[in-house]
Amino acid sequence: MATNSRSAGKKGEDLACKFLKKDKYKILEKNFSCRQGEIDIIAEDRKRVLCFVEVKARSREDFGLPVEAVTHRKQKKLLATAFIYLENKNIQSRDMRFDIVSVDLTSEEINIIKNAFDVNYY
Repeated sequence: MATNSRSAGKKGEDLACKFLKKDKYKILEKNFSCRQGEIDIIAEDRKRVLCFVEVKARSREDFGLPVEAVTHRKQKKLLATAFIYLENKNIQSRDMRFDIVSVDLTSEEINIIKNAFDVNYY
């Protein structure tokens, strides 16, 4: 089961990268991980905004919509991981946002929610 979800996750991430590249994003890193967590994709959009992208892929909606899986707790982990990334790359001041890309593995339909949550909330 874990292997299936891992391969589904990889397929979702690959489809998300293709989608982002088509929309003129530059993929900087995939699967950045540290003790605080993991960020699926780190990219730069056409306006050079640094985007931390969480990919949620599903083949069925039995467990809810993909974007519903990005809970408050997950958002906090993404934020902490993003700060570690910024520190590791010595990035001082930069426009950034958190996006969620939802991938339907059956239809390969992809949706993006830009600025999915407010970092000032934390």
